[in-house]
Amino acid sequence: MMEGLNAPPSSTTENSLLTPEQIKRIELNRLKAKARQRQREREAGPSSAPNANQKRPLEVIPAVSTSPTAPKPLRRDSRLGKYFDYDLSKMVNSKGGFLVEDGKEVDEDSRVKERERERQRAKQNLEPPMYLDPSLNPKCRECQSIDIDYTYKKIFGCLVCNKCKDEHPEKYGLLTKTECKEDYLLTDPELRDRELLPHLLKANPHKSTFANMMLFLRCQVEDFAWKKWGSPEALDAEWERRTEEKKKKKNKKFEEGLRDLRRRTREGVWQRRKDQEHKHVFGVMENLGDGMGRQVCHECGFTIDVEVF
Repeated sequence: MMEGLNAPPSSTTENSLLTPEQIKRIELNRLKAKARQRQREREAGPSSAPNANQKRPLEVIPAVSTSPTAPKPLRRDSRLGKYFDYDLSKMVNSKGGFLVEDGKEVDEDSRVKERERERQRAKQNLEPPMYLDPSLNPKCRECQSIDIDYTYKKIFGCLVCNKCKDEHPEKYGLLTKTECKEDYLLTDPELRDRELLPHLLKANPHKSTFANMMLFLRCQVEDFAWKKWGSPEALDAEWERRTEEKKKKKNKKFEEGLRDLRRRTREGVWQRRKDQEHKHVFGVMENLGDGMGRQVCHECGFTIDVEVF
């Protein structure tokens, strides 16, 4: 009974005590207060405005924000040195693995030559079609297999399959131009003549802009070398003779350099001794009487007696 007497009056009771004019004014004040609150939230920033779930959205505070909770800008570490800015819009791909600016791109002539070398390599790698009739297909000279290497057939005119090519490297291995010149004593004009020695073109492993690498079939190189020098023994004799000549020239050049070094060393030692040789500087002669005089060197104190005429 006491709880019922002490309970606050309900809103319906309060509204019944107010006039309609007072109720209208209270509602207008409430709406104005909510409008001012929303205006303050918009001015404080977008991060403070609630989302659809009546939650404050999680947004990154910009570095230029004046909010007291905004993070301070990071200081640059002086140990990192200087920064280099590059304009990526001016960068081009030079196929060299690096990004270079417009003034440092690869020469256009080099690109044209590289495309021409790629075209030559692609032309020699074309494979002809295979016939349904097995008798019409070329066969390997070693095992009579039809799975031949068409690159060897087109470039070298050699019918050999990939298996036999790997099993007999002493016949079907490839030699570089340097190996042909050093081991078989062949010349550049002979190696460049496709009728004498056909060669396979490969991309240069040292640099793509270099000339294509020339590869020769070992059995063809050996046959041509035997015809040129007469026999393998004659080739070995010629190789030993040239090796001996190279050794003699090398020893002669070494001896000449050694003689020149000794000559320059002797001249240098003689000049140093000549420069270190002491020259006496005598002063005024002191008269000792009886037609004799004495002179003393100012630098070393050497004394000589002279006759006075």
